[in-house]
Amino acid sequence: MNELGAVLRAWRDRRGPEGHDPARRVPGLRREELATLAGISIEYVVRLEQGRAPTPSAQVCSSLARALNLSGDEHAHLLRLAGHAADPARVPREIPDSLHRIMDQLGTNPLAVYDATWQLLHWNELFAATCGDPAETGLNALLCHFEGRWPWLRQSEAERAAFEESMVADLRATTSRYPDDPAVSGLVERLRASARFRELWALRSVADHRSAHKTIEHPVVGDIALDTDVLATQGSNLRLVVYTPRPGTDAREKLDRLIRASSR
Repeated sequence: MNELGAVLRAWRDRRGPEGHDPARRVPGLRREELATLAGISIEYVVRLEQGRAPTPSAQVCSSLARALNLSGDEHAHLLRLAGHAADPARVPREIPDSLHRIMDQLGTNPLAVYDATWQLLHWNELFAATCGDPAETGLNALLCHFEGRWPWLRQSEAERAAFEESMVADLRATTSRYPDDPAVSGLVERLRASARFRELWALRSVADHRSAHKTIEHPVVGDIALDTDVLATQGSNLRLVVYTPRPGTDAREKLDRLIRASSR
């Protein structure tokens, strides 16, 4: 079974049938049900899942996406796996001047730029003052999280689960954008040491990571409640992460204190 076949099987298992049948023992769609919904033969579905069929056309991918109730991100992932969309062979890491200009205008907030593998490329002084020196905590957000190298970070159980699910789904999308980049496959292999990562990776979920909630347990100013939003750049898949004070908290005051301290 290749990746295309594996992801189709995972999505078929996830997709419930129309209506509710309490006597049904199959959790997802049967192959014949998917074939009927997508308008293709069951034999072709079998060959696709077993990796024995030619890659499906873009039209068939769209039919499968509708039948499986795929999100837009998942549909795009399916198209990439089938060879209908191609990104550069290597993950882009060059930060354009326009992104630096945007960061200059948002400098009263902690800011960080990551590539498509969540490797930290650039950050402002307030980010380091708020979240800790990246040289000590690590430069890859996925590794920092799953290897437990963010000592100042606190999230509720629900926030942590949502963050992990979103980040792993985002990485899954990156693997189809840059299938030939050894840095991507090497990162996935290293992350497999984490049982939680292996659990989420097996779901084969695909989505872009867009936001999160977190609290920084800062050793000087105390807890800083922050919202993070991800602004993705078109074409290069760079991510500008903007940390903003959570409404109704004293986070803005504490960030201002860190700004004053860093300017002395």
